[in-house]
Parts: sequence; structure tokens; C-alpha cells
Amino acid sequence: MDKSPTTLKPDNQDAAWVILYTPLDTAELKLFCQDIERLFRINPMLHFSIWQKIGTNRYYCMGQNTSQLPPFDFELTFTVKSLPAGIQIDYGRGLKTRTTFVIEPLSHPQENQPSCQTKLIITDFYDGLPEAERKQHLHLVDKSITVWAKELQYYLVNWKKWSRYRLWRAYMHYVWQPMKPMGRRIVAILIWLTAFELALIFLGAAVYYLEYTP
Repeated sequence: MDKSPTTLKPDNQDAAWVILYTPLDTAELKLFCQDIERLFRINPMLHFSIWQKIGTNRYYCMGQNTSQLPPFDFELTFTVKSLPAGIQIDYGRGLKTRTTFVIEPLSHPQENQPSCQTKLIITDFYDGLPEAERKQHLHLVDKSITVWAKELQYYLVNWKKWSRYRLWRAYMHYVWQPMKPMGRRIVAILIWLTAFELALIFLGAAVYYLEYTP
């Protein structure tokens, strides 16, 4: 799946949204979106120092958003509610009012994307404050939505391939998910280096066997 998410920023609305295509069906994707912490932690531009569930469908978190320069700290309390075709996250404070995840089934495969089954539309709304006040806080706008969508699309492709394996699910939940983005990149590099070294060892062993074994 090489189709990148499409980002839209309408001029007549204080919102930004992105569309991505996924290999999951409607039921699978809706179930996936129920794990709110996983959804947020997939975003590599949000670095969390605190994440807590403080009630039924209520969460509290603190951290740093690196989608702007300089990065800015955030503190959020939000509530999650179900939509007929997805979920909505309502923020109790901050410039962003709410985020929606809307799932739409695809009746026809996308061009060059025959494995796509659903379309996921993520929308950030910034309509909770007067326009003049919003303009004074542009440095606090979360600009990570495009990167978030790309990483989420990549995660969903791998989820479709590997989630049947309990060991993979355990690694992603208990090891990968709590890591900071830099830690994930370092681990990925180490894994590739280890795989390369093992390949060289096996290649050397094969050459030795072919050359010196009668």
C-alpha cells in the first residue's frame, strides 16, 4: 500500500483533515480505534510524559508536541464517545476542540490498491475559540496530522499482516508502544544491523561449507 494520506485544509472552516486507506474491514478498523492510547502513541510527534485513564472513556495526558519549532508542551483532558461510523475525541482544554475518526467502507478497490477495504478520515477541529483569540495561539496548533496519518497507515498495514501472531502483538503493545519515537528508530536500526550481521554469518558459513567440505 503506497498511497499516501491526503490532507485537506479548507479555507472556510477552522479544521484540518486527512484521508487514508486501510486494509482492515469496517468492523476490524472500528475495533482498532477503540484503543485510544495506541492511536495517540502511534503519532511520532507527540512525546508523552504522562498518560492516565481517569474514568470511563476519559483520559489525561501530558507531554511535548514536536510538530512546530520550537516544540510546545501540552496538557490534555479528553473524553471519547462513539459515533455511528467511528469515534469522537472531545478536548477539555487547549486550542483544538475535538478530533473525529470516521470510517467509510470502500465498495470498489482504489486504483493500484486492491487490498484497501476502508477509508479513515481524521479531522481536527479548532472552532472552540473566537477567531481573534485563535490567531494569538497559532504557535500551539497541532501540525502533526499528516505525519500521524502516514504512521497510522503504515501501522495498519503491518497490523493486517502480523496481528495474528501473539508474540508480535505483545512486542508492539509492551515494548514498541511505550517507547519514545527516537527509541523506536534506534531499535529499528539495531534490528536491521543484527539481521545484516546474521546474514553475513550464514553467508560465511555457507561459503566455508562449500569450499572446505568434501
